[in-house]
Amino acid sequence: MAEKRDYYEVLGVSKSATPEEIKKAYRALAKKYHPDMNPGDKEAEAKFKEVNEAYAILSDEDKRRQYDQLGHAAFEGPSGGGYGGYGGGFEGGFGGFDFSDIFSSFFGGGSSRADTRNAPQEGDDILTRVTLEFEEAVFGCKKEVNFSRVEGCPDCGTTGAEKGTKPETCSSCRGKGFVVAQQQTMFGYTQTRRACTSCNGTGKIIKTPCKNCNGKGYIKINKRLEVTIPQGIDNMQRVVLRGQGSAGRNGGPSGDLVIEVKVKPHKIFRRDGMNLYCEVKVSFVDAALGATIEVPLLGGKVEKFDLPEGTQTGSSFTLRGKGVPNINNPKRVGDLIFTVIIETPKGLTSEQKKLLRAFDDSFGEKKGSGKKRIFK
Repeated sequence: MAEKRDYYEVLGVSKSATPEEIKKAYRALAKKYHPDMNPGDKEAEAKFKEVNEAYAILSDEDKRRQYDQLGHAAFEGPSGGGYGGYGGGFEGGFGGFDFSDIFSSFFGGGSSRADTRNAPQEGDDILTRVTLEFEEAVFGCKKEVNFSRVEGCPDCGTTGAEKGTKPETCSSCRGKGFVVAQQQTMFGYTQTRRACTSCNGTGKIIKTPCKNCNGKGYIKINKRLEVTIPQGIDNMQRVVLRGQGSAGRNGGPSGDLVIEVKVKPHKIFRRDGMNLYCEVKVSFVDAALGATIEVPLLGGKVEKFDLPEGTQTGSSFTLRGKGVPNINNPKRVGDLIFTVIIETPKGLTSEQKKLLRAFDDSFGEKKGSGKKRIFK
């Protein structure tokens, strides 16, 4: 049998974690590894069971105290595989029933899994994606997104019963959602609680299911929503709309709508954080003598810039505050850094070539490698 991991390690919390911290960590991991979110993934299923097992111990004050004192041995037999001929440890059961329930009852009880079926449950988060033009991401925009979410059935008001009827209290468990059984163990007589099989732990029986939701109380609908995309958002960043995900159950809060952004590349600009980068082509004459040039900005605008005399190709210059606004503080804006690329003229006339040769000869031996250049 594989050695069990430390329960605190499983949940990713310290041994001094508060009950609230343990609960928060459990909810995040349970959602991450839930079988509905990972269909067919055996590894995720195993982790989901491991997370639930750890939470069952650490969320109970008595069990946690016993675990802190004895570790996993507190819930296993002397050989690590159960007590004698009864077989099974924490996971395997104890003579056909859940060992955790026996231990819970023997040491003064604790909540059963059946108790949580009617507890408030938070709705699922929904992930959708939207594609933006480069300028839309920088300046912000409004986008329409389409997604599917689970909502309470309007016909039955989430009861699952046909309109004009209502669920009846389960006669087997009297509406509690669980039944109590007394069993004899090596500790003596103990009581265990199990989810009621007649009502599947809900405490209610629906004799006439709602036709709109087939008795589930919830339906899936397609929804269209206009979303404000903040200026400065970057590729693969997300916009989260609280409460726009699937509806919660039993009075629990709705999940969130998570919108992942994909930004198209720009034909001129490249982005790195809040800064923009581009190349600006200038003539040899403007680079040599200096000139006022036009530098492109986003949105089709240009900025006048005085290029200094003797600028070399590959030189970079910065326009402060002409970059991308900070997504959290739009008053903070990055810079535009442009690199000068000197264009070599093509298709020169014979007169232009003659002038260039004369210009080059005027430098004498100071120019180039000192070897005589031959022009055709």
